[in-house]
Amino acid sequence: MSAVLADTTGQAAAPGSALANTATITARNLRRLARVPTLMALATIQPILLVILFTYGIGGAVHVPGITHYIDYLLPGVFVLAIGFGASQTGVAVAEDLATGMIDRFRSLPIASASVLAGRVAADAVRNLFVVGLMIAAGSAIGFRFHAGPAAALAAVTLSVTAGIAFSWLNLLLGIVVRDAESAGLAGLFPVIILTFTSSALVPVATMPGWLQAFANVNPITVMVGALRALCLGGPTARAPSEGRRIGSAGNPRRPSRQFRPMLRGGSGRRRPGL
Repeated sequence: MSAVLADTTGQAAAPGSALANTATITARNLRRLARVPTLMALATIQPILLVILFTYGIGGAVHVPGITHYIDYLLPGVFVLAIGFGASQTGVAVAEDLATGMIDRFRSLPIASASVLAGRVAADAVRNLFVVGLMIAAGSAIGFRFHAGPAAALAAVTLSVTAGIAFSWLNLLLGIVVRDAESAGLAGLFPVIILTFTSSALVPVATMPGWLQAFANVNPITVMVGALRALCLGGPTARAPSEGRRIGSAGNPRRPSRQFRPMLRGGSGRRRPGL
């Protein structure tokens, strides 16, 4: 029986079939999210609270040269922060699917193995698009404006969602490795907290101690937030978005799926108990 399952899941799926499988798994994950009212409520309230609390909590103490309203400086950073926090739920969901045997059920089906992971990430991308829209609406209500035109605004939203895809793949890996929902949730928060609060997401790098500036300047979150600010505020936008896209390319689903596929199959194509 194990050999049959290994042969079935090991077959390469046609591109159209893989896309259909991914769409099905994506719809399943979105329905699962919609059926948990508390999770929906928290996903809606948290990004709005982040925008309001950071704006009025520390906005009066932060003065950025050339920026009239702190919300214009803050919001691109909060995009990344809120998406990073939300991505921890990806690891939780994968760990739960592993613990309940749902991944084993997927492995027994004649579907593309990568579609299980790609569908999870695609569902997260839809959720992140909703979260970014909420933050833009909340920010606009308290003074945020895009200053570089509609094309740059659309590019900023796209780049934010791309950053979320990268966070999702990272948390997928954590969920598969840790295999415990609570541990996966906590593990997913550590890199977000460390990288975000040592970057230019909330305050200019120049206000940090010299030893921390050295790290902040090469922090990938600083580069990503700088790209988003260039698109939101205008000014020189050639270098920052290109660097941001390069970091966001870590979320390309074709690359990570090749790394995670053996984990879903149980190693070198054989079914391994306990996955």
